[in-house]
Amino acid sequence: MKRLIQIVLAILMVVLAYLVWESIQTPIRFNKEKDKRYAATIQRLKDIRTAQLAYKDGYGKFTASFDTLIEFIEHDSMKLVKAIGSIPDELLAQGWTEQIALKEGIITRDTIRRAIKDTLFAKDYNAQELWKVPFTENAKFELATTVLLTGSVKVDVFEAKVHNNILLNGLDKQEVINLNERMEQSNNYPGVKVGSITEPNNNAGNWE
Repeated sequence: MKRLIQIVLAILMVVLAYLVWESIQTPIRFNKEKDKRYAATIQRLKDIRTAQLAYKDGYGKFTASFDTLIEFIEHDSMKLVKAIGSIPDELLAQGWTEQIALKEGIITRDTIRRAIKDTLFAKDYNAQELWKVPFTENAKFELATTVLLTGSVKVDVFEAKVHNNILLNGLDKQEVINLNERMEQSNNYPGVKVGSITEPNNNAGNWE
């Protein structure tokens, strides 16, 4: 009987030790995987922001269509102003600025167009996956645009985001719940987001 009790206690100690170890390792594993998914998602949202700003520069507004944004990256172009000539050192020493040099004809400017994909993105950039949330099968970023009235000024804004429940799907559910609650308590979107359609935020990401 005594031997049986010792065996049971030994088993209980092993189980207890495992549970303690697992309680420590669970958040560590979760945070490691969360950070990996967040990093890839943030980069994708930065790409969306880059494309949106270039699109607005060319067309005067943002777009809520990924198809339009992808087409823009792959087949459109943007204006680039090229300076021709330079200001001599002696004139710089005299306080000449680029504006003065332009007026005096020392330098000139030429506007050229270059392909978006050759200007803003790497040569091997795959624009076809701009819509896709990393580490998911086919989850799509939520993309929206609107016009906000700030005082008497109309401001075009956009927003792209993905909720933690989608981005972190498959990870420990309680850890995801805890993360969502912490982010909501700090008035942060429980996920990863760039821009805002509720208030102008200079197209900032909620990780910045």
